[in-house]
Amino acid sequence: MRERGDVDTELYRTMRLIRRFEERAIELVHAGEIIGGIHPYIGQEAIAAGVCAALRDDDVITSTHRGHGHVLAKGADPVRMLAELTGRATGLNGGRGGSMHAADFGKGIYGANGIVGAGGAIATGAAWAAVKEGSDRVAVSFFGDGAVSQGVLLETFNLAALWRLPVLFVCENNGYATTLTVAQSVAGSITGRAEAFGIPAVSVDGVDAAAVLAAARDAVARGRAGGGPSFIEATAYRFDAHHTWEHKARVRYRSDEEVAAGRSRDPLDVHGSRLDADARAGIDADVEALMAEAVAFALDSPRPDPAGALDHLYATGLRGRDGIGLLDTAVR
Repeated sequence: MRERGDVDTELYRTMRLIRRFEERAIELVHAGEIIGGIHPYIGQEAIAAGVCAALRDDDVITSTHRGHGHVLAKGADPVRMLAELTGRATGLNGGRGGSMHAADFGKGIYGANGIVGAGGAIATGAAWAAVKEGSDRVAVSFFGDGAVSQGVLLETFNLAALWRLPVLFVCENNGYATTLTVAQSVAGSITGRAEAFGIPAVSVDGVDAAAVLAAARDAVARGRAGGGPSFIEATAYRFDAHHTWEHKARVRYRSDEEVAAGRSRDPLDVHGSRLDADARAGIDADVEALMAEAVAFALDSPRPDPAGALDHLYATGLRGRDGIGLLDTAVR
């Protein structure tokens, strides 16, 4: 085994976990156990694994509507994460966050976010707080190519650069903003968005976890040393639907040939080839057992009590009045 063997092993383990988590989650969507569907992360696993491998436990990430991979790569419990997706009280957030709003503050996961580009400002705020505290923590904001023209993100670039904050912006360029191609939606280049604010930007192969990790390590080290923000564009291909709704709607915006070509470079195979075959098989078996446990735990867990639907609305702990409106209907 090469010197970096342990890193290779952990990168592959993370990617395999994300892949099987997403595949089992899709099964639960089709079975009616996950209400509303999910945005599958399949094909982009190397990005979350590579970036999060460069982080410490106390570093912060913000995520997207396609956020399961980031949350798992940062260390959230996959068993409780699947319970969250199925709306169970044992979930990471008590079944209240679901797929697009999972969070685990104890792991530095400041939440997935259903608003495109919104996580950038939150991560930058966390980076600002770290500086004020005298900490060398860094924050990472993940977002898709569809977010790079959002005003809130561009305003965030300006503040991060102006205040030289330790934040890493990671654009996961999978070629599509829902069904709209990058060529149809982005003038100039994606890295040029960050460079316009004086933020160092690189484009990397987002299918190669080792390449992503190398770029992330450089950016994180720069942030910790007081060098300010960095930007990574990681290019990959989304293997599955934008949202599982497409499985029924059969929306046609990609040809079969394009999808086949995109799937021909699988990040798990690219990185898995660096491992001994027996080691890879062992990881696959471990992940399979873990996901079987996660599914069983989720389906055996209770759903939240509707009587507590208005809990946690206020930081002070104030509860909404019972017996009115939506709560009254839910309790019945």
